[in-house]
Amino acid sequence: MGLTPATTPTQPPKDDPMTPEELKQYNGTDDTKPVYVAVKGVIFDVSPRREMYGHGKGYAIFAGKDASRALGMSSLNPEDAVSDYSTLKPDQMKVLNDWFEYYKKRYNIVGKVVEEK
Repeated sequence: MGLTPATTPTQPPKDDPMTPEELKQYNGTDDTKPVYVAVKGVIFDVSPRREMYGHGKGYAIFAGKDASRALGMSSLNPEDAVSDYSTLKPDQMKVLNDWFEYYKKRYNIVGKVVEEK
């Protein structure tokens, strides 16, 4: 590949706990809040690419949730944008892991998804 990422992390990773309900607040519909996407339970701040993840944009279905299953399936269907990726096939798991590495190289990690605080 050799391409330089358009964005790179600018802060050390954080592991602040956030419930799925709290994560929903960062779905790109409020321009005063950052936009977050979780992959495999790790929350990334994708605000630098708001033009892709903001409300009504191409990847908006991932914003404000853990979209692991959809990423592994290469799906843009909202019903696939869920955290449970246990049903992914091995080749889909590789796709999900590749996405996880992609996000790690490009966006700040701001927390982790937890069921309860």
